[in-house]
Amino acid sequence: MAKKIMSSFLIGTVGALIIIVVSASGSFMPAKYLDPWNKNYATKFEDPRVQIAAQALLAPNGHNMQPWKIKLDSQNKDVFYLFGDPERLTPEIDPPARQFTLTQGTFLGYARIAAGKMGYKTDIVFFPNGEYDEQGQKESILNKPVAKITLQKSIVEENPLYDAMFLPDTNRSPYKPDNLDSQQTENLTAQNQEDNNLGVKIYQEPEKTATIKKLALQAMDIETNVHRINALNSTLVRVNEYQKNQFRYGFALDSQGTSGLMLHVMQSLLTIAPMLNSEQSSRDLVMKNTRAALDATPAYLTITTKDNSRTSQVKAGMLYSRILLTARTMGFVLQPLSQCLEEYPEMKNVYQQAYTALADKGETLQMLTRIGNPTREDPRTMRRDVLEIIE
Repeated sequence: MAKKIMSSFLIGTVGALIIIVVSASGSFMPAKYLDPWNKNYATKFEDPRVQIAAQALLAPNGHNMQPWKIKLDSQNKDVFYLFGDPERLTPEIDPPARQFTLTQGTFLGYARIAAGKMGYKTDIVFFPNGEYDEQGQKESILNKPVAKITLQKSIVEENPLYDAMFLPDTNRSPYKPDNLDSQQTENLTAQNQEDNNLGVKIYQEPEKTATIKKLALQAMDIETNVHRINALNSTLVRVNEYQKNQFRYGFALDSQGTSGLMLHVMQSLLTIAPMLNSEQSSRDLVMKNTRAALDATPAYLTITTKDNSRTSQVKAGMLYSRILLTARTMGFVLQPLSQCLEEYPEMKNVYQQAYTALADKGETLQMLTRIGNPTREDPRTMRRDVLEIIE
C-alpha cells in the first residue's frame, strides 16, 4: 500500500513538474513568430507588393534585427520603396551601419526572387534620393530610401532558389569534413557575374583555413568580453515562447543548438530564474559552440567589393542572398563570421589582420562565412509580421 502511495506521489510530482515546465516556457502556445516561413503566409494579402515583402523578410539579417521598412507608393500600385529602420541600428557592433546596409541587400535579393515566382520583373533603383549623409546617419536612414522597386507583369519564373528561401538561412552546427569540388566552387563564385565590382573567393587550403579559424576565434573572444555588446545581446535574447511571439526578432535558445525537451526545460529555468543567464555563462556557451563549429569547418567564403559605397554594400548583400540560396540547393549551409569584420575599437587589431589575410589592396571585406555540409538542420528563426514593416 505504501509503495502504491509513493508511486502515485512520484507520478503526480513528475506530472506537476512537466506542467510547470510547459507553462513557464509557453510550450503550448502556437508559434506565431514562425508564420512567415509558411509558403501560404503571403497569399493572405491582396497587394502583390505586400506579398513580396512577406517573403523577402525571410532574408538573413544581422542579429536578426529585421531592420526594414516598406513604403507603398499611393499613386502607383506597381511601386514600393525599401527603407532601413534606424530604430534597429546596432552601433555597439556596427558603428558605420555597414552590416545594416548589407541586410537591405539580402531583403532585395529575396524580393526579386519572390517577385519572379509571382510573375513580376523588378526594376530596382538604388538610393533614388542619394546615398546616406554620414554626418546625420540616423536621420538620413529615416528619410532616404535604399531602393525604389517597380514591378512589371511578366511570366512566372520558376527559379530553383525560391524553395530555398523557406529553409533556415544560417546553420551554426559543426559541418562534415567534405570539401567542395571544382564545379561546386565555380557555381558559387560565378554568382557575382552581374557586377565586376564584386568578388567571391572560397578558401579550403589547410593553411588558409587555419588562419581564418584563428581570426574568427579571436574575434569572438574579444566580442564576448565587451560588456556593452553583451548588454545589447541580453536585450535581444527571447527566453520563452511568450517572448518569441511578443518580439519576433532577436535570438532564441534553439539558435545555439538547444532542442527538444531540453529546450523547454532551459526556457522554463531562465523564465523562472533569469539570473541563470549571466554574462559569464552566456559567454562560455558561445565560445564552446564557436570552437566546436570552427573545428568542423572545411571551407570559408568571402565577398569583397572594390569600394565601400552604400550601393556596393547593398549589392554585396544581394550577392550573399544568391550565394546562400544557391548553396542550399547544392546541399550546403552557411554561417556568417561577422565579428572580425566589425569596426569598433576593441576589434581593430583582428580586423586589420583579416584584411591582410583575405583582401587585396583597396578592397572592402563585406562578408566572411563558413560553408559546408551540415551535421544537423538548424531551426527557423523568428520573423516579424509583414504588416509591422509596412507604412
